Amino acid sequence: MSGGITGRQWLILLSVQVTTILFGLTATSVTVILPQLRGTLSATQDQVSWILTFNLVATAVATPLTGWLARRLGWRLLMLSSVTGFTLTSALCGLVTSLEAMLLLRTIQGAFGAPIFPMGQTILLASFEKRQHPFIIMMWGVGGVMGPILGPTFGGMVSELLSWRWTFLLILPLGAAACALVIAALGDQEKGTAGTFDYTGFVFLAIALASVQLMFDRGHRNDWFDSPEIVIECTLAAIFFCMFLIHVRTTPAPLFDLSMFADRNFAAGSLVVIGMGMLQYTPMVLFPPLLQELRGYPEAVIGYLVATRGMGNFLSFLIVAQLTRYSPRLCLFGGLAIQAVAGAWMASLDINMTSRDVLLTNMLHGFGFGLTYTPMAVLAFSTLPARLLTQSNAIFALLRMIGGSLFISMMLLVFAHSAAESSVHLSGFISALRFEAWAPWLNAYGATDRGFDRLAAEIYRQSSMVGYINAFHMMTAVSIIAAPLAFFFSVRGSPQRQEGPA
Repeated sequence: MSGGITGRQWLILLSVQVTTILFGLTATSVTVILPQLRGTLSATQDQVSWILTFNLVATAVATPLTGWLARRLGWRLLMLSSVTGFTLTSALCGLVTSLEAMLLLRTIQGAFGAPIFPMGQTILLASFEKRQHPFIIMMWGVGGVMGPILGPTFGGMVSELLSWRWTFLLILPLGAAACALVIAALGDQEKGTAGTFDYTGFVFLAIALASVQLMFDRGHRNDWFDSPEIVIECTLAAIFFCMFLIHVRTTPAPLFDLSMFADRNFAAGSLVVIGMGMLQYTPMVLFPPLLQELRGYPEAVIGYLVATRGMGNFLSFLIVAQLTRYSPRLCLFGGLAIQAVAGAWMASLDINMTSRDVLLTNMLHGFGFGLTYTPMAVLAFSTLPARLLTQSNAIFALLRMIGGSLFISMMLLVFAHSAAESSVHLSGFISALRFEAWAPWLNAYGATDRGFDRLAAEIYRQSSMVGYINAFHMMTAVSIIAAPLAFFFSVRGSPQRQEGPA
């Protein structure tokens, strides 16, 4: 499976692995230190949320530049610049004393980090033969999984033992190692092949992406279209995205070569990767507040339980390369089907769920997700010409990011509405006119103010659980809808067609 890989190729794989871990670790470790940042920087809950929002917006806006920058600077200089800038701004975040400085640095950090993920996949696909792609993408997936899993654990431990500042400062050694590997492993491929930069197209797309990201990230906080801010962002996104499409179709040197979407496999892969973005972080977003608020689990235990999703990922890596060689479409379908089963299992849980339930459902979902990405990437890029690899990987990273932001916003909306409706229904059911409904509660809690408070708290717990269950049903529906897309791919040019069943 790994036969024929040279020492130079192993070095390339290692460099991409480390840079991917650096990006994932840094991006996710910040989420657990927001309460400490809020206190230190004297920020409100809404203000501290901008620390995440500014970073996401900058990453989304800068990602489309990856293709042109690669052709202008070459692989080595682009990756070295990205990793160096990302690392230094991360370290500087640990020295700030004001919210304004933190927001500026997080914006710069997001812009520098944007090329890391799409360039990593581009470098691997271009540096290895197609028959090696299943194994190589699987190996890269290990690094992609490690960062998001280790990030919250790393951030929590460091902030507890030292302070939140060291969560940023300790990124320096890993960043230095990544820079050294980039210098040793990468060359100047693609350098000097860039044409004229499409400034107009970039401005149109940047405004559209920034508006979309802001709308998705802030919609649930601002009551969606009841807020003038969200209406303005939605309008700007629609107008400038339409302007971008018209511009790309009429300009001789567009920011993106849209001919890649004429490729059947890439078009199908673009739809699947949006679904994968929706599924990637869903359990990690839903389970922590569920377990903490409704079940009273301590943060450390919650971290370990949710991290079992990573164990499922790692287990899938034992077989995904072989299954992809045998039948990439069947492997992709199976991975999405397993995620659907895991989602349905999560939706069947109730307020009395056990740690075992959380562990097994997350592990199963992680296993299914691990079976999905490798065959999807192998199929999506198997028929694209090499000159389009960098652009197409940037688009893939962007679509996955937008899919994740969109779905998280949708889930929070569904959760809030479902919980509110359930609370009204339960409160109306337990009324003074229905003694048989509320009498057992009074027997349990007592006809006192404290008893009524406990009854209200129980109504909140039960109605919130309904909201979580509906969100899990949404996650299941995404997997079910995406699964048949596996058979829209052509196996022409894939490892299956080249080698036959393993």
